[in-house]
Amino acid sequence: MNKKQIKKDLSIFLIAIGIFGASFLMLWASTFKIPNIKNLEERINFQSSKIYDRTGEILLYDIYKDKKRTIVPYEDISRYVKNATVAIEDAEFYEHNGVKPTAFFRAIIANIKSGNFGQGGSTITQQVVKNTLLTTEKKISRKLKEWVLAIKLEKVMTKEEILTLYLNEVPYGGSIYGIEEASLVFFSKNSKNLTLAESAYLASIPKAPTFYSPYGENKNKLDERKDLVLEKMLENKFIEEEEYENAKKEVIVFKAKQETGIQAPHFVIFIKKYLEEKYGDEVLEKGGLKITTTLDYELQEKGEEIAKNYALENAEKFNAENIAFVAIDTKTGQILTMVGSRDYFDEKIDGNFNVATAHRQPGSAFKPFVYAAAFNKGFLPETVLFNLRTEFSTYCNPNGTPINPNDGNKCYRPENYDYKYTGPMTLRNALAQSVNVPSVKLLYLTGIQDSLKTAKDMGIESLTNINQYGLTLVLGGGEVSLLDITSAYGVFANEGIRNPYTGILKVEDETGKIIEEFKPQSNRVLPEQTALLISDVLSDNEARTPAFGAWSPLYFEGRDVASKTGTTNDYRDAWTIGYTTQVAVGAWAGNNDNSSMEKKVAGFIITPAWNTFMKEVLNKYPDEKFKKPEQTQTENVKPVLRGFWQGGETYFIDKISSKLATEYTPEETKEEKVIPGYHSILHWVDKNNILGPSPKNPENDVQYYRWEYAVEKWVKEQNLPTTVAIPTEYDDVHKPEFAPKITIIYPEKDKQYKSSEKINVMVSSVGKYQLTKLNYYLNGIFIGSSNTKVFSFVPDSVNDIKENNELKIIGFDSVLNKGETTTTLKLEI
Repeated sequence: MNKKQIKKDLSIFLIAIGIFGASFLMLWASTFKIPNIKNLEERINFQSSKIYDRTGEILLYDIYKDKKRTIVPYEDISRYVKNATVAIEDAEFYEHNGVKPTAFFRAIIANIKSGNFGQGGSTITQQVVKNTLLTTEKKISRKLKEWVLAIKLEKVMTKEEILTLYLNEVPYGGSIYGIEEASLVFFSKNSKNLTLAESAYLASIPKAPTFYSPYGENKNKLDERKDLVLEKMLENKFIEEEEYENAKKEVIVFKAKQETGIQAPHFVIFIKKYLEEKYGDEVLEKGGLKITTTLDYELQEKGEEIAKNYALENAEKFNAENIAFVAIDTKTGQILTMVGSRDYFDEKIDGNFNVATAHRQPGSAFKPFVYAAAFNKGFLPETVLFNLRTEFSTYCNPNGTPINPNDGNKCYRPENYDYKYTGPMTLRNALAQSVNVPSVKLLYLTGIQDSLKTAKDMGIESLTNINQYGLTLVLGGGEVSLLDITSAYGVFANEGIRNPYTGILKVEDETGKIIEEFKPQSNRVLPEQTALLISDVLSDNEARTPAFGAWSPLYFEGRDVASKTGTTNDYRDAWTIGYTTQVAVGAWAGNNDNSSMEKKVAGFIITPAWNTFMKEVLNKYPDEKFKKPEQTQTENVKPVLRGFWQGGETYFIDKISSKLATEYTPEETKEEKVIPGYHSILHWVDKNNILGPSPKNPENDVQYYRWEYAVEKWVKEQNLPTTVAIPTEYDDVHKPEFAPKITIIYPEKDKQYKSSEKINVMVSSVGKYQLTKLNYYLNGIFIGSSNTKVFSFVPDSVNDIKENNELKIIGFDSVLNKGETTTTLKLEI
């Protein structure tokens, strides 16, 4: 057989083998289970949800299962990125049909040689298929599927659509997927705003995201690959020479790497829990929601810094290693700040535990709710209770000894924090100075049920079992959360209107459609007067000075800030809650393991931190003053409710004559006197009808003799008078006949005056006492006063003048007898 025949036979054999191999390959490929191309878009549309601050610009957290991704359309991607990607990944992208034959055969030969079938030669279309529809296994079958699907994909999608899918799916390291997410993470900007140099960097990373990470050890290699991308773009005429040179010189600064990937973590987890309960895990992880929260990130950062600094200091000084803050907009209920511990990531203190939402005993910080319930019933800040050691338990005698020797542990004689028992004390001073004994008495008078209802109406949701609480409730015997109590104090700030707290401004779906949005849910839960009275007391620096000092951390010179502290008996919790008209701020200090702190009150432990944070709040908001409560009409109110503790019966005298006042006695010279009759308030007030008549049998109240015992003992110790000489004669200084008789000399009644000219007023008077003051009114409007009988004014300076006007003059003599006269003032308008 000659050589030609051998070659011919060999060629025929090889062709036959090739045909057989190709047929076998086609038959083998026909058995592949090819994923449905229709699944591709559904697969790529999964995107993570993002939680933002109230501006919608600061990303707090990206909720994702496996990938953080934000999908953007083709037109919202910088042309530089699109061209850079094509230049470095697949320069012939716009010419091939999904697979490049030359690269195809090179890959086959390389795969046969290596035996691992992992060689690429992949076009952008193939990478889309590989990243979205196929597994990562390195088998020839997977590679063949990739080629088949790439060709099929090119038939059903445009090049723009394929490139968009690629850029929305390509990995950039870790959990970062897609060009938009990469742009936000690395440069804090949207992908449509990327510069040429930034685009070249981002096109460089997908080849080996870990190796080329800008945060890794190979930044120089990333710089080299960026330059290679620019060269490829120039080579493929995507950019001009000048653009190339400028981009190579451009200095690019990558955003600092976020080590944790979460900002305001306690707040974010709080919001995430709410979202999971409402929308479900899958929607959060794949639905691409944009959640704009109420968080003021500037305040949040300040709060976290202050909490950490003070907590570390407190750990050394007071064995109190943790601090939490909450700040709420009182006019909307929006949560501005939530700091759940000094450091979320500090495992030594269980830092990820959110104390802001945990239930702890509030100590005296609960007192304002009891006082509010009392004010609702008719008690006043001036009402007096006796601050004396008092036994409240019916198992014990009034002196604190058990009736049954075996019931010693059932006695209850609350103590004040300073162990001082000073006698009669107004409710204003008792609340401002946080005195315990009067507060326990007030809870008894007001009723536990009504006090709990008031607290619940204001936002305290945790105190549900009325049978669980006794008189210790007012001292913080129940458990509340910092979030709830801060929100509830906001009702005082908002003049009795409750705005339930919320952390959400709006939630948008992946298309931008708003599916949830903040709407005010205001509701009056407290009479305005009650709220104003509480704010008036809690902002009264003079009233709290005996306990806290004039310049305590509770005081802000020139600003209206109401506040209340609280410390539990076992020193496990220290609180300070306060507010302006705009913001309520709550602060807590203690230990997450519930261990006790040093025996110091909240004023030492948490109030300095609260003060520092409150100053940051005040810096952000304009000065607003609390509205003053209305003056209470007390004519028919019992003396004890108005502040007279010496007795339940009073009379009025004239201070000038020292005789009994009459109907003619001026209010200014009246003085109310008490007929001595020293008793506890239970002698004068029926707790079931505060404003009603005094009880006929006060001793029927189970607490009567216990409270009376303490008062009687104190009265003896003070050696107080038991009788008083009541005058029998009546005021003879203030009588109608003694009132000054005033005559107007000038202006003349029948003469007309120009309204623009100064008019002189002159009077004469006769009376028993010397005339000392004259007040002048034109048409009922006060226009001035004088101590002599001469006065002048210009009518044009007075509103609503007319041709005929009433000029009234009221005169007072030296003992405040009053006389008045009027005349008609005719004007030329």
